[in-house]
Amino acid sequence: MSWLLMIWCATACTVAAAWWVLRRAGRPPSHRTNSRPRLLRRRPAPPDPLATLALQVRLSELAAEMRRLEADPDVFARAHHYLAVQGAYDALLREACRLTGLSVEDAPLRAGFRTGDDERFREELELSARGWSW
Repeated sequence: MSWLLMIWCATACTVAAAWWVLRRAGRPPSHRTNSRPRLLRRRPAPPDPLATLALQVRLSELAAEMRRLEADPDVFARAHHYLAVQGAYDALLREACRLTGLSVEDAPLRAGFRTGDDERFREELELSARGWSW
């Protein structure tokens, strides 16, 4: 009878030790008990370089279109075309600023509304200071 009690105690201790090890191994590191709790902070993911490049290409195309419209006096409805291109350029500038983490004025885009020249200039300077070129 004593040998049955000895086998039962050895089995119970083995099961308890295996359960404790598996329980500790299955936890993620953030749930482990330490003397000091740790806060997990995730860094924001860096912007996709291909998305950044595509945005720079679109900005350069719109800037070239604005220069072409300014230089050609024979364009039909030149002011309308220029304002449309300028609105698209301003929207892309705001998108580029958001992509780099700059603060921008989120004014709603609607017909007849334009970003001020000084705000556009500030956004262009901030982007070029961060290495953007278009």
